[in-house]
Amino acid sequence: MIVRCVYASRAASGLTSAMVEAILDTSRSHNPASGITGILCYSGDVFIQVLEGGRDEVCELYNAIVRDGRHTNVRLLVFEEIRERKFCNWTMGHVDLSRVNPGLLLKYGERAVLNPFASSGAATMALLDELVATAAISTRLG
Repeated sequence: MIVRCVYASRAASGLTSAMVEAILDTSRSHNPASGITGILCYSGDVFIQVLEGGRDEVCELYNAIVRDGRHTNVRLLVFEEIRERKFCNWTMGHVDLSRVNPGLLLKYGERAVLNPFASSGAATMALLDELVATAAISTRLG
């Protein structure tokens, strides 16, 4: 059985490109062995991450993220059993939302900023679906 977990968090300290690269490098090196795929979106100090894979593997990884000192305010937005993955081609794709048209963020939120803490899980998934459809996600690794 495969599941999808979508969560939001804030960086515990100032978000640097080195911090994002470290998270992505760790994900890309560990996720394939666990059968986990997904994406990481960030803007300012806010992260949204999608994890897809086996229930046990996704739950273990999510629990490790909750305990990770680089994240604060970790909030579960969506956890669901799924028939198929949406992000199967990314061991961990990423998108820097500072490079995305602000109108896209406004389409799914109250303001043209990333704020998953004030959005529904469904709106967050719709934003992610549109990012995939518009090829805003980079580092596609299949």
